[in-house]
Amino acid sequence: MKKLYLLPCLLLLAGLTFGQAPKKSGASFTNPAQAKKNSFLDKQWWLGFKAGINLSQVAVEKRYSALSPGNYDASLTDKAYNDFSNLGSQATLEVTFYYKGFSFSLQPGFRQSAFTYSNNYEWTDPGNADNRLELNYQNEQKIDHAEIPLIFKYDIIGNKLRPYVQVGVYYGFLINANKTVEVSGTDYASGGVNEFRNDPVIIGAKDLFAKNHWGLLGGIGANYNLGNVRLNLDIQYRKGMSLVNSTENRFGSDRLSGIGEAMDDMKLNNLVFSFGCLFPMRYLASGFKTLDQR
Repeated sequence: MKKLYLLPCLLLLAGLTFGQAPKKSGASFTNPAQAKKNSFLDKQWWLGFKAGINLSQVAVEKRYSALSPGNYDASLTDKAYNDFSNLGSQATLEVTFYYKGFSFSLQPGFRQSAFTYSNNYEWTDPGNADNRLELNYQNEQKIDHAEIPLIFKYDIIGNKLRPYVQVGVYYGFLINANKTVEVSGTDYASGGVNEFRNDPVIIGAKDLFAKNHWGLLGGIGANYNLGNVRLNLDIQYRKGMSLVNSTENRFGSDRLSGIGEAMDDMKLNNLVFSFGCLFPMRYLASGFKTLDQR
């Protein structure tokens, strides 16, 4: 009797085991609208404005002077440049195309660079060393350029805060230049020790500079997406690759030559700090959702 009860139980267990069909994994479903949105967000045009300050460094290629000392080494009259000590300014219009972390940017703008230097001369009476005249020349140079940089950027990470690295090339066109020269000194030959300081001489110096120049740039920066507005902090180092001074008009200013001033052959390097605001040119819909909504 027990065998008769055991047989139906075994048949029922076997039926339940083989009756369960293996579950098939659900087929993946791709939302066409979401795929289109992601494809749209992979690329974007940005238009904006930025401005800031810059510091200049002079790289001297060859030194010149309108005066030649006769009783001491000429190197003692070399100009002493004050690197990265005078503030300049710049303003830039930025047009950038972004695609999957890479950006190509055209950034035409205006830049004013400023630098200072000094040099010293001494005249001594050969018959009486106590009779001498010491002169100190303080020079401030301001140069205005219109520049066209072409820049490639790469976003290191793609979050709301987007740091990036950048490299590029720029070409500059001279707009204007002014030089301020202040002469001071000490006169030991007039019966005592007399210190003096002349009024600054301000001279238009556009002819003393090259009409154009070019250079390379590299730097870092970061974009911060605030709604549909992108805030930008940008730091660049620009290395001049051609002379910024005019070799033909070195002694072209009679006023400067009269006080012993002549331009050295120089290239100009700049450390540039800018802050700006960028706006997207492509939108997903009337809600104005852009790349920063990801």
